[in-house]
Amino acid sequence: MQLYNKLSAEERKELIAKAGKDRLTISFYQYHHIQNPDDFRDQLFLEWDALEVLGRIYVAHEGINAQLSLPAENFEAFKKHLDSIDFLEDVRLNIAIEQDNFSFLKLKIKVRDKIVADGLDDASFDVTNKGVHLDAQGFNQILEDPNTVVVDMRNHYESEIGHFRNAITPDVDTFRESLPIIEEDLKEHKEDRNLVMYCTGGIRCEKASAYYKHKGFRNVYQLEGGIINYFRQVQEMGLENKFIGKNFVFDDRRAERISDDVIASCHQCGKPCDTHVNCANDGCHLLFIQCEACAAEMDRCCSDRCKEIIALPEEEQKRLRRGKDKSNKIFKKGRSESLLYKK
Repeated sequence: MQLYNKLSAEERKELIAKAGKDRLTISFYQYHHIQNPDDFRDQLFLEWDALEVLGRIYVAHEGINAQLSLPAENFEAFKKHLDSIDFLEDVRLNIAIEQDNFSFLKLKIKVRDKIVADGLDDASFDVTNKGVHLDAQGFNQILEDPNTVVVDMRNHYESEIGHFRNAITPDVDTFRESLPIIEEDLKEHKEDRNLVMYCTGGIRCEKASAYYKHKGFRNVYQLEGGIINYFRQVQEMGLENKFIGKNFVFDDRRAERISDDVIASCHQCGKPCDTHVNCANDGCHLLFIQCEACAAEMDRCCSDRCKEIIALPEEEQKRLRRGKDKSNKIFKKGRSESLLYKK
């Protein structure tokens, strides 16, 4: 019984290309008390592998967080399976604005302590006691209220390329860092302000809304379905789009364009640019913003040192990176001293 992905990304890409099937990129989440995440994980893998699902899925006692792709022709079967699970019946599915058949190349379902790392150790905190959900129309309306504070619950590299107008964008590397910072900054307004939060697909601001209610904030709201669902509703309902720039996504597309505004700069020359790339040096793989001219000049690298390394024979490159763990350091582009122009 196969419970893990066995194909490399290159092998999977070749199979997808040969199949010639259009695929849908989808994300969803649900907070729910899952008794046995390991068993639930294995059941999902068996069902979804048969439906040619690929993606990155986290399962924990507190629920599920899924970002995936599947052949469009299998969507109804996939939805039927979700509906057969009591807490996932009619769960909101965020379908990507821009589709890419190669957005995911492996099926990875991992059991984690939490589906969103928050650094909290408080048994009295109930993540299901969430704030008020707002659709796009309600979100636009509350932004016009002078008593509203809108907060971006994403990380600095996400908000750098796109955010809602007048939003507070914490300069943080992780979600867990933002929780105490926002609480401290707004502690004098627990009673008199509307605290309105948003994120990519809703999962982070939903946990944050429950957290701030737990901390005594009275008027707590969140954008339902996040930026992905917001823009879809804006298009369908003919509403004003109050988001500027791109929406960062955690797959091989890296971003979806929401407006024509380019609000970021190339991290190497400073020219207007909002294209995220990973350094071509596999021993670095730093995520940063690079324009086409700098990509050509730097051989798609973040620094002269990395440019020198990728010119070496492959065996020498492997020797240099052996035993080194990149981990989440690849996301710390705003902290890298090798980049001249950064936030």
